Amino acid sequence: MTTVFAAGFALSFSLILAIGAQNAFVLRQGLRRAHVGAVVTVCCLSEAVLIFGGVAGFGAVAARAPWAIEAMRWGGAAFLVIYGARSLRAALTTTEALEAGGLAEQSLRAALVTTLLLTWANPHVYLDTVGLIGAVAATYGAGRWLFGAGALTASVLFFMLLGYGARGLAPVFARPKAWRVLDAVVGVTMLALAVKLALAA
Repeated sequence: MTTVFAAGFALSFSLILAIGAQNAFVLRQGLRRAHVGAVVTVCCLSEAVLIFGGVAGFGAVAARAPWAIEAMRWGGAAFLVIYGARSLRAALTTTEALEAGGLAEQSLRAALVTTLLLTWANPHVYLDTVGLIGAVAATYGAGRWLFGAGALTASVLFFMLLGYGARGLAPVFARPKAWRVLDAVVGVTMLALAVKLALAA
């Protein structure tokens, strides 16, 4: 049983480890210490719904509605372009560390809406988290729920480390230049993901 849990943990961790729009946003919130608990909670709850949805067989349902994936693809690409452009603009205009790390930039509602959009408007979430994890979990038969539990544990641990562990980098981001570099990296990442979504078959 431990092996099944570990297999789910390993697969989920490998999927979520790649740099993406959601991860970049959680990292930035953690560095700014802005609504970290709420953002991490939304990410974890979303992962729970997606992972156990896949384990329950929702991946097969999604496969029967390709139009929904297509709609999410273009919607997600548009959102990433807007968010990426804003990050690049911040990289060019930020002049003070306090401005970059201030807590007044974004309300709790705005942070939660952004988190939900970055999570649910990404079709790769359904293809990878729901489809792949669901398909692999199915091979474990009755143990698929334990596999899903392992996968969710990896996701929760990752988001907690990303959100709260980012505080250890606070001294580095006391300088405006560090924030400009981060915003530039986030912006380029968002735009690259947008292009990838737009060009996806």
